[in-house]
Formats: sequence, C-alpha cells, structure tokens
Amino acid sequence: MTARQSARGFTLIEVLVALVIVAFGMGALLATVSSAADTTFHLREKSFAEWVALNRIAEIRLRAAPPGLGKSSGDVEFAGRKWRWSQEVLDPGIAGIRRIDVSVVPAGGLGGDNKAADALATATGFIGLAVAASNGLDPDWSLWSISNSAGGSGAPAPAPTPTPSPAPASPALPTDGSEATP
Repeated sequence: MTARQSARGFTLIEVLVALVIVAFGMGALLATVSSAADTTFHLREKSFAEWVALNRIAEIRLRAAPPGLGKSSGDVEFAGRKWRWSQEVLDPGIAGIRRIDVSVVPAGGLGGDNKAADALATATGFIGLAVAASNGLDPDWSLWSISNSAGGSGAPAPAPTPTPSPAPASPALPTDGSEATP
C-alpha cells in the first residue's frame, strides 16, 4: 500500500455503513422513549381511575343510609377529566355485610357497557349494615376524658393504691405460739 492510498480517509461504503448503524440505534432509542412515555401515561390514567373507584366506595360508606342491592352508574370529574363509574352492590352471604364492586373508565371511552373486563380500574369494598353513620368525631378513651365526663376536676384521677387492712384475730387460734386443739 502506498502513502497516497492510506491518506484517503473513509470510503463512501464505510460512511454509509456507519450511518445505517446510527440510524438503527436512534430508531431503537426513540422506540424505547416512546414506549416509556406511553407506559407513564397509562399508569397515570390507571391511578386516577383507581382513586375514582376508591372515592366512590368511601362515599357509600359515609352515607347515613345503607346501600341497596343492585347496579348503578354515574359520572364524576376528577383530575381535570370526566370518568364513568359503575357499581354493583351484592350480598356476599354474610349477615349484615354488603360487597361493593366499582369499575371505572374514562367518560366517552370503551363503549357504553363499562364492563369490568374493559374497565381501567376496579375496586372492591365491604360495608357493615349495623354500623352507625360517621359523625366525624374520634372518641377519646384516655383517663382524662373519663374523669372529665364523670364531673371530675379536670385533672386525671390518680390510680387507687391498695392499703392492707389488719386481719381480725381468730378466737380459735392462740397467739402465744402453742397449738390449738379442736
């Protein structure tokens, strides 16, 4: 090989091969970034739909009246978009308990059936029928509240200390150390 041939640089074929390799690499990189963006969007939507379902169960639990058996549906706006929920209240066969199944889809999406198989999120909850409606107050079970409610002075009542009482002397037992005879 002469000095003139080695100083020529890259050939056209070598440059084209390098460009093809870079093009495939960039294509794979763009596909990965696009897939990550789609996954992030789907997980965001799925999280919002799950929150809508859990909020619906919480609303039912906080009502004053227990839910009736059957299906119902409705729309709600959450996170800047409309969602369609569908709920079914079932009797699980346990006395005093109801099962609530809620499925959620974006409003206007996936047809009008809103089947659980097509739902973006589903949630299941249970409610007891013998539970009173929430009044928003947490009970205080401390000694302070017990003494205050009993008309105390406002300070916690001290715990009673046991005091030993003298045992009455038995007339059948001598106290001089000798044995008693029956």
